[in-house]
Parts: sequence; structure tokens; C-alpha cells
Amino acid sequence: MTRTDPLDVPRPDAQLHFGVFFQGVNHWTIWSAPDSGSQIDPASFRRVAQTAERGLFDAFFLGEGLRLREVDGKIHELDVAGRPDAITQLAALAAVTRRIGLVSTSNTTFNEPADLARRLSGLDLLSEGRAGWNVVTTDNAWTGANFRRGGYLDHADRYRRAEEFLTVARALWDGWDDGTVAHSAGARTWSTPDAVHQVRHHGAQFDVDLAPTLPRSAQGHPVIFQAGDSGQGRDFAARNADVIFSAHGTDFDDALAFAEDIRTRLRAAGRPDDDLRILPGTEIIIGATEEEAQEKKRWIRLQQVTPATALGIAGLLWGIDLSDRDADGPLPKEDPVVSDNDGSFGARRVADPREVVAEWRAKAEAHGWSLRETVIALGPQRGHVGTPSALADKFAHFVRHGAVDGFNITPYLIPDGLDDIVDLLVPELQERGLYRTDYTGTTLRDHLGLRAPLTHRSAPDHRQAG
Repeated sequence: MTRTDPLDVPRPDAQLHFGVFFQGVNHWTIWSAPDSGSQIDPASFRRVAQTAERGLFDAFFLGEGLRLREVDGKIHELDVAGRPDAITQLAALAAVTRRIGLVSTSNTTFNEPADLARRLSGLDLLSEGRAGWNVVTTDNAWTGANFRRGGYLDHADRYRRAEEFLTVARALWDGWDDGTVAHSAGARTWSTPDAVHQVRHHGAQFDVDLAPTLPRSAQGHPVIFQAGDSGQGRDFAARNADVIFSAHGTDFDDALAFAEDIRTRLRAAGRPDDDLRILPGTEIIIGATEEEAQEKKRWIRLQQVTPATALGIAGLLWGIDLSDRDADGPLPKEDPVVSDNDGSFGARRVADPREVVAEWRAKAEAHGWSLRETVIALGPQRGHVGTPSALADKFAHFVRHGAVDGFNITPYLIPDGLDDIVDLLVPELQERGLYRTDYTGTTLRDHLGLRAPLTHRSAPDHRQAG
């Protein structure tokens, strides 16, 4: 294949990174299809992780679900729900995989650093340096009620707590010097004197005084992931994260604008602008022809947004119960009731639902859409659809022009939703030199091509040995 002129392509040798996101509560994973498997059976987790590893993915991600989703005080029965503790599940997967990274979504609002940092460190050691931590913050009252706190932190304070949480966690991970443990039975002591350091932190959120109990893993620290999209969230990622998720991976111009904004924030934080991997979440739908791919997309959307789901989403926007309406009929004639939308059932938070309803009505009338078709057409637009060859060419443009470093893929079907990607798309990417043909390292930090943890650097360009 002819190499593209590097003057025309900013990153002519860039390769894609893939992760797979096994979600928590959601309606995007189709549970009602005949070939759908269990969402909570350990065999499903194992099958997805091993398929991703066969496809040389960087990482397997678990979403967090601390509470079953509720609507009007009742358990919502339409979505996929129920997840084991992420770190427990990932520890089990460490035993049946060899290379793929294992990333836990764990909350800083409802955890404590001494406990969570130790459990993440344990996963990192068990997996021989394959652990990652997707740092999330939560302020909603319906999750907080688990802890008798409610939504007790406003948006800004969530990030202040998260940053202090990370500071404490990193101190704990750095609490043992390299070479602390004796490597000879003839040594006078089991550990080198003064090699385990007491961690004392007295801050606004945490008061910690302890000696860490575990050494560092082969990759130094668990890899830090972050998904905030607000200005505060992006700044937090620029100061702290190794990888950032985003919703900016479908439209090229939007993805590039996001990536350039993140690189600007990295430089402002004193970091190299290639110091953070950008992996938007996405869905990939593959067909043998473009027509087949588009038809498959239509089928998938109708399975994801069932009539009951469409009525539930629209009901939250209108602020009224629409469960007795016809989802394949027209939009409700009533005006929306302005209320405090807490984001339950995946609803978008909107400042004024009347403006959104007006937009829905105008577009539904212009296109002749039913309520269900409107929810599908005007809901979150995510993902890529096409033939393996066309998708490979599209992704080459994204990654080699700096819009993304890869994608965090959400399968629409469990446990077999990655098969087309691994069997059909990955070979096309490899043929173009866009994707690895083997793992070249053993740790998650190796797979992502990351520098040493931030607290380990003696110079901006210092990299951890593979």
C-alpha cells in the first residue's frame, strides 16, 4: 500500500486502540433478541473479554451500577440492569485472560481512597500490571440514597473531591520503594528498612494516616481513565488522566475540535500534548454492503428503542406518564410539564423541555415521524455504520488526522457483539497498518503506549520501560 504523504497527514503512522465497554444499566444493549445471552452470567463477561483479547483490544471496561434505575420511585423494568462489583468481576477475568487490560469504573463520591486504592492495587498485582481505573463522580440523589447522603456534592465539589482522592491514591501506590521485598532467603529482613513509607494526608475531604500494604505492579500505577465533558471535567482529565472517554467520536469535525481542546488543556497543565489517549465511546455496525449495514442499523435501533422505551423517554421529557399512548402514533399534543429532571432512565437533562418539544414537533411534522421514530432520530447519535473496508478507511482518517486515538466500543449484543469487529474489521485495519498484529507489551500502560505515571517522571519525555 502506498504511504500517504506525511505533509498531508499529521500522524501517518498512527494506529487505532480499541477497548470494549460492558455497560451497566442501559437500553442500548439489546436483551430481547433471540441470540442475546445473559447480561449477568459470568460466562458472558468471559466470552466478551476473551473475544476482545483475540482481537488484540487494549482493554475491557466495566460500567458501574450502584443502584437499579428508578422512574417515579419504581424500579425501571425495561433496561438491562444488574452488575457484580467491577473489581471482583475483573479479578475473575484476570485468571482467564493474559494480556487485555481490565478497567474498573469506580466512584470517588461514594468510596474512600484508602480502601479503593488498595483494591485497585490488588487487581493490578493479580493481573500483572493490567488494571485501570475509570474515575467517575456522581451527584444524583437516587444513587446517594444508598449511602444516606443523597446528592450531597455539587458539580464543582465532586471534582475537588476526585482530585484529592487521586492525590491520596497515588501516594498509597507510591508507598513502597522499588526493591523493597527481599529476594533472598538469606536476607536479614523481609523488607528493606525504611522502604515502606507512611502516608499522611490531611485535606478538605480526607484525613489519612497509614502505611500502604501492597507494592507497585509492573506498570507502576493503574492507568487512569476519565470521562467528564464539562470544562471542569476536561481540565481534571488534562491534569490527571492517562485516557479520556468522550461522546465526540461520530462526526469527524466534532471529534477533532474536542481533541484539539484537550491538547490545549494538556499544554496548559504542563503536559505534552500527546500525553493522553482519546477514546470516544462508539457503536460499530457492520454489513457486507452499505445497504445491508444501514438495514441492520435500523433493526438495531428498533430493538434498542422499543415502544415502551420510547414512551418512557418521551414521558420524562414531557413530564407526564405516556405509558398508555401509541409509540407508533403522533407526538403528544399536551405541553410539557417543567420539572426537575434527575437524569433517571438515561434521560437528557434539559434546561427548558418546551424548547426541545418544539424542536421535536417541527422535525416530526417535516419528516412524518411517529413518536418512536422521533426518539430514535433525535436521541443520541452515536456510532459508525458500513462495510469493513469503508469503516477502515474512515477510521484511518480519524486517527491519522488526530481526531481520536481509538474507540471504546459498546456492543449492541452480548456476548457475541464483537465477533464481526474482530473477524471482519480488525483484518482490514491490519492490512492498512492501522492496527497491531500482536501485543508488544504485557501491561495496559504498554498497550496504550503511555509514559510513566505522573508521579514517577523525572523529565517530560521520560517513559516507563516496557
